[in-house]
Amino acid sequence: MPYSLKPEEVREKYGPMFSKGLYTIVDEENGLAKIIEVCTARGPMEWDIVNRKRTGGVITDIKLDGHTLIMDAVVGEKELKFGPASAELGGQGLESLKVLGDMVHTKWRGIAGASVGIGACLPQADGVIETIYPDDFKIGGAYRACTEIITPKMIRVIIGVDDTDTPQQGASWVASLKMGMSCPYGRFLEHKIVQLNPKAPNKTTNCCSTAVSFAVKPSELDKLVDYCKEFIRKESYSDDTVMTVFTGLKQSDALVEWSWNAKSVLYTPEEAIKVAEENDVEIIYITGKKGVIGAVAAIGCFDLGVRSAGVPEDFE
Repeated sequence: MPYSLKPEEVREKYGPMFSKGLYTIVDEENGLAKIIEVCTARGPMEWDIVNRKRTGGVITDIKLDGHTLIMDAVVGEKELKFGPASAELGGQGLESLKVLGDMVHTKWRGIAGASVGIGACLPQADGVIETIYPDDFKIGGAYRACTEIITPKMIRVIIGVDDTDTPQQGASWVASLKMGMSCPYGRFLEHKIVQLNPKAPNKTTNCCSTAVSFAVKPSELDKLVDYCKEFIRKESYSDDTVMTVFTGLKQSDALVEWSWNAKSVLYTPEEAIKVAEENDVEIIYITGKKGVIGAVAAIGCFDLGVRSAGVPEDFE
């Protein structure tokens, strides 16, 4: 009969291991998920990248940032294909990811040494609620293993900010980074400085907006937004500060295109408000309205990687 263990029980049974965090972000409307895994060393993560890509399953892409593994996935279930790994190399993969109420269930399979990773390592990571094991579960080089790891459902929230500073005081990117690091709700994920059109007539110096993202439980979303709103209000030196909010893992193509064009086009505040209304971006006026263009563009540029920090001619 299957049995379950909490992280502290896994640690007691197998000893302290190397996974330090496992967080699952879902976007149910688009059928997407992002799994964030934190480890103490790069070696196991590099091995996991190769093996999880080889087996396929519900993982669509993986990247490594320091000791953090970021996995893009789809919600659902897909067959794993271990290939030659099952006979000679070992192997590991994510077979399914399902949202059940306010929990996410991920089903992992491992062969040989990988059974330790899914049976003893991941189950004791911060963020895990419990792990379900089959009654015949064993770890070690001679065994095939399957576990079902349960984590809280989290959503991604991007907070865009612009026009908190004056030529003499402040910097929006500093304010947003302080906000991300100090926020007591959710988990701070990323910080971006978004270069916009340097020819904008109302810029302070470099014409940059900024944004941060969080993974947060849906029940804490309002608290997070309220915290950010008050933090930016206190940090602002400007009469034109605007904050924007977007939830989800995928912005629309229209929003991304508009935001990229904001690096070379001089938009009006009315155009920014219109594109925000059409693409699920909430606008919050903190001290004024002129920062709305940059705050909206910060959302659409957030997932552009290094391109968010430059202008089009930097990438020609």
